[in-house]
Amino acid sequence: MYDGVDELDAIGPYEVFSNAAGAGADLTVSLVGVDESSQVRASHGIELGPVTMFDPAPDRWLVVPGGSWGARGSTGAYAEAERGVIPDAIAAAADCGTQLASVCTGGMLLATAGVLDGRPATTHHSATEELAASGAEVIDARVVDDGNIVTAGGVTAGLDLAVYLLRRWFPAEIASTVIGRMEYRPDVSVYRA
Repeated sequence: MYDGVDELDAIGPYEVFSNAAGAGADLTVSLVGVDESSQVRASHGIELGPVTMFDPAPDRWLVVPGGSWGARGSTGAYAEAERGVIPDAIAAAADCGTQLASVCTGGMLLATAGVLDGRPATTHHSATEELAASGAEVIDARVVDDGNIVTAGGVTAGLDLAVYLLRRWFPAEIASTVIGRMEYRPDVSVYRA
């Protein structure tokens, strides 16, 4: 989480995973960041929190949301890429075995961290040229699964990413329960490396 994050990029997967925990999945969900702030101001002005400090570990997944990449403002994914703290934290998490996922231009934060070099990935359509220039192999799919890194396209693809990960991690009835509760029909066109 960071100031300028897109609300749906973060809250969509959070809600899917939280519903899965409520449906019996052995899953703990939290909003994490790299700063001491307990809340962030998202791209459309909503304050999100509480945000706790991220503690990477091999048994964890880190879902990195995007937001405001194209605005090139003082907040958002581009500002965080320039600042370097989040990309450094992502690289450190990857080094210790934390598995990574991204939504929208959160993929650009993974690319800035250097973890997508030579790997298949996707991001928001407005940033695919930059993703390719970073060294990633751009794939036109809602979700791209490359084992320990899974990326999703723009904004609403975060819901598809979360449902896909539920199907990957847990028995089928967990995802079915969540989809039913949320009245959501996922569009999970997945590229598997």
